[in-house]
This record gives sequence, structure tokens and C-alpha cells, in this order.
Amino acid sequence: MNILNMSEKQVSYVEWISTAILLFGIFLTAINIYPLNVYVQIVGNLGWLWIGFLWRKWSLVVIQIIACLIYFGGVLYTYWK
Repeated sequence: MNILNMSEKQVSYVEWISTAILLFGIFLTAINIYPLNVYVQIVGNLGWLWIGFLWRKWSLVVIQIIACLIYFGGVLYTYWK
């Protein structure tokens, strides 16, 4: 199956699962569970990045790429210092 030719129902599953993952990451941030919160949010952002590509919504793609870069940068900074 070509991942860019997913059915609308399959895309909807990825959309809602990615949203749930991001919400769980926000919850982990609220209770200060670091760095797990960042890893969880990266997974959610990657799901939304995929959706952005499928929908060809470049504003969504850009924001998800920037968010992932910020998260990766924070993880690298934490382990580098």
C-alpha cells in the first residue's frame, strides 16, 4: 500500500491517534515528566507532519518540522551539556 494514497478513514485514524499522543505529551509536560514528554510529543508531531504531507498543507508541514527541530535541539542540548 502506498502511504500517500491512504483512504480517508485511515488518514482520520492517524490524525486522531497523533492528536491523542500530543495531548498525552502535554499532560506529561504538565506533571513535569522530562524527557519522556518530549519524546512523546515528537511522535505526535511526526504523525501530524505525515498528515500535512498527505493533505498538502504546507503550513502544517512547516510548523511540525519546526516543532520537531526544537524538540530534537532541546534533547541534544540536555544530553550535551
